[in-house]
Amino acid sequence: VQLVESGGGLVQAGGSLRLSCTASGLVFDEYAIGWFRQAPGKEREGVSCVNSGDGATIYGDSVKGRFTISRDNAKNTVYLQMNSLKPEDTAVYYCAATLRGSWELIASAIQGADYEYDYWGQGTQVTVSS
Repeated sequence: VQLVESGGGLVQAGGSLRLSCTASGLVFDEYAIGWFRQAPGKEREGVSCVNSGDGATIYGDSVKGRFTISRDNAKNTVYLQMNSLKPEDTAVYYCAATLRGSWELIASAIQGADYEYDYWGQGTQVTVSS
């Protein structure tokens, strides 16, 4: 299984970026795909997740209303559209895949619960300048 993130970069505050996570080696449409981020010296933080099947979504409190997650099963890809970026959004962003458990359990990881996704990408750096 391989998850590859792309689309990171340097952007000014107020700007936008779109991250992509492309998966291989798994039956993509069976997996929930989540985005997490980690800034230097901080714990990993859940950003968003999109479910398999019904495509339900969940967002972390710090990104609600600014970020949008979507998936294209035909392309084995999940996108994270990030608008109104702030310097505090600066972090390495990781995508992760899982199919274990209920949606409620999978989504709980975005809110900080102790649930570990099965597969992880290598991450892409997002830097927002003030």
